[in-house]
Amino acid sequence: MSRRQFTVPARSGGEPDDTGCSILHVDMDAFYASVSLLARPELVGTPVIIGGGGNRGVVLSATYEARAFGVAAAMPMARARRLCPQATVVAPDYTRYSQVSQAVMAVFGTVTPIVEPLSMDEAFLDVSGAGRRLGSPSRIARMVRDTIADEQGVTCSVGVAPTKFVAKLASGLAKPDGLLVVPRTEVVPFLHQLPVGALWGVGERTEESLHRLGLRTVADIAHTPVQTLRRGLGETTGAHLHDLAWGRDPRPVVPARRERSISSDETFAHDVDDPAVIHRQLLKLSDRTAARMRAAGLVGRTVTLKVRFADFTTITRSRTLRDPTDVSRDLYATARDLFDGLGLQRARLRLVGVKVEGLLEAGTAPVQGRLDEPAHGWRDADRAVDRASARFGAGAVRPASLVRDARSTGADARPDGRGARAPARGGPPAGP
Repeated sequence: MSRRQFTVPARSGGEPDDTGCSILHVDMDAFYASVSLLARPELVGTPVIIGGGGNRGVVLSATYEARAFGVAAAMPMARARRLCPQATVVAPDYTRYSQVSQAVMAVFGTVTPIVEPLSMDEAFLDVSGAGRRLGSPSRIARMVRDTIADEQGVTCSVGVAPTKFVAKLASGLAKPDGLLVVPRTEVVPFLHQLPVGALWGVGERTEESLHRLGLRTVADIAHTPVQTLRRGLGETTGAHLHDLAWGRDPRPVVPARRERSISSDETFAHDVDDPAVIHRQLLKLSDRTAARMRAAGLVGRTVTLKVRFADFTTITRSRTLRDPTDVSRDLYATARDLFDGLGLQRARLRLVGVKVEGLLEAGTAPVQGRLDEPAHGWRDADRAVDRASARFGAGAVRPASLVRDARSTGADARPDGRGARAPARGGPPAGP
């Protein structure tokens, strides 16, 4: 696997001095697409879009080959297909994404305890205390990249800088599969060559305001009196952008915060008014959400149902359970009750979603067994499914009602979703 390294040359020439560049920003390259392609190696090097198979969903991720045609995350799938009709569309595998993300974060944890995840696929690391043990910041960055590539088979880009803001900019410019070091003495020249849109917090509207003021580059902002910026952009924004333009960003790396919620939702290929179809979708989403919770080692108490109607009106309903859970059946039963309680009377739905909040570490929360559970209960069955999915891929084992959806000869399932789990075509048996 190739290893690219970019540097901002020091004024004296040669390797840049990374003294004081204790902040790393590590950003996985096209994370969801890269992980999905681990199971589809024949698609490597081709345009691939990760998302729902229909035209009404959105793009989760895309390979760089697809991005070259203009495909981008959060783009409507219909538009992505028009831009890149030759792309292969692959369904997301959220369980696998969670597993790889956990493994990547574990690599960060071997380097420093001061890790601030921003999402499943990127994080800041403060390596100021790791130098004696592991070497210079740029050496640590190379080690992180090599370890992730060797152990997980996916690549990342790393920015090394004195501040969080500059490190994040550097990792973006190093993509894909690159390393960019911005020495402390080169921060201002590095920033001043960039367009104003590169600054953290500059969206489309702020960029338009800056352009109206005649400001096109970061250097223009830096050399504009801060009072002028405050009058044109507002007190807080003006001062903030002026500080960033001179490389001033005092924010520390804040160690990991617990995830507040885990959710899954899906847009139907066509508006749906059949409760049976909606129930099966809720079962699928509950399975997916619970699997992600188990992969993260979390349990939760509050289940939220999201419903979006054909006219895009969206409502939510929540229920807090007596005991925290990570069991798919519990989430589905609650989500289904919430949906049935709406009494929608064949209303046409565009999207449904299931979210769990009130998350706790699994080992810190007592999990109450149920009187109707057999000796090997629903939690054991879910973990057997997790093991099968890790080995054979997501969807290798599914509830029988979902298998029936996928093929006409599927198993008979109980209408409450409690039918035995059945193997998908070519999958392993369901386990104990």
